[in-house]
Amino acid sequence: MLMTFSSHSSFLFLISLPLCISIKMTYSFTPNPPRLSSVERNDGNFRGLDIERDVDRGSNTFSVVKIKRYLHYFGYLPLQNPSFDDQFDSELELAITRYQSKLGLSITGKLDINTMSQILEPRCGVSDFAPGKHVTRRYVLFPGRPRWTRHKPIVLTYAFSPDHFIDYLTSNDVRRVFKRAFARWAAVIPVSFREASDYGFADIKIGFYSGDHGDGQPFDGVLGILAHSFSPESGKLHLDAAERWAVDFSTEESKVAVDLESVAVHEIGHVLGLAHSSIKDAVMYPSLKPREKRADLNTDDIEGVQALYGSNHKLRFGALLRSETSVSSGVTLLRPCWIGLASSSSLLFMQLCINCFLLLV
Repeated sequence: MLMTFSSHSSFLFLISLPLCISIKMTYSFTPNPPRLSSVERNDGNFRGLDIERDVDRGSNTFSVVKIKRYLHYFGYLPLQNPSFDDQFDSELELAITRYQSKLGLSITGKLDINTMSQILEPRCGVSDFAPGKHVTRRYVLFPGRPRWTRHKPIVLTYAFSPDHFIDYLTSNDVRRVFKRAFARWAAVIPVSFREASDYGFADIKIGFYSGDHGDGQPFDGVLGILAHSFSPESGKLHLDAAERWAVDFSTEESKVAVDLESVAVHEIGHVLGLAHSSIKDAVMYPSLKPREKRADLNTDDIEGVQALYGSNHKLRFGALLRSETSVSSGVTLLRPCWIGLASSSSLLFMQLCINCFLLLV
């Protein structure tokens, strides 16, 4: 298909392409993350969960009660008055099937090795299921499709708690990471983010907390629940202070280090109104391995957030990837959105456009 576009857009893309490719290579490299054992991951709650054989319906083992609590916490075992035992019953089998389907695992209904490995992965503390969630083929929105309602142009402020921070990363490093994380979302929607000096009046309040910190969702230690946040317009974004947060894996040697930017991008997605995705490459996928970086927005993430806020007109030239065009007077007019992008080449170009946008941050 013949495609034409403005000389301004083509010039911008051509001069930015080398820089975008450089950024893409720099920020997407991730060494193979180590596989966790239950001792490394939150040993207080998960010790003994290294199942080396499949456990299925009718089995009775002391580990099953912990699995039931886990699946209940994340919405897969919706019992009104939960009374957990170690019996592998039909309700647990159904819950495991739901879990496997949601996380993109082979659906067996058993506690097999792959399922247990997934359960042992560190993850976001937001529930995967809740009554009334808006579910599409891939992305998921919170019940009622909540979003930030402001006069346009929408500007949301954010601030860091002066009382809940970590001492081994500098304030500038943390602020730089979050500025970049917010910019990734701002690149694709008509919403901008600005750091505020007054924490009390900021729309989005960010802090590092330990254990029970008063919101009904206590943190559980190293490599358990990494962080959690709340749907619009709560604005609360909490990270577990017990984790070893990293801004640069080339200087951070800990094998249990967690990439701060990846988690920040994910939690901002919740703050904007996105729930967990089933797409493993999406930033809204619920789990993240130690020393893994997943901060680039996937097509699924972009489709979801644009369903709430629309597209960012500043990056409309990225829409020239769309196959749907209308031709008038020899000029190809392209729809100013990215909904429907699917091919790997489309996703690559989309990331290049976002990285070009990040150059301006």
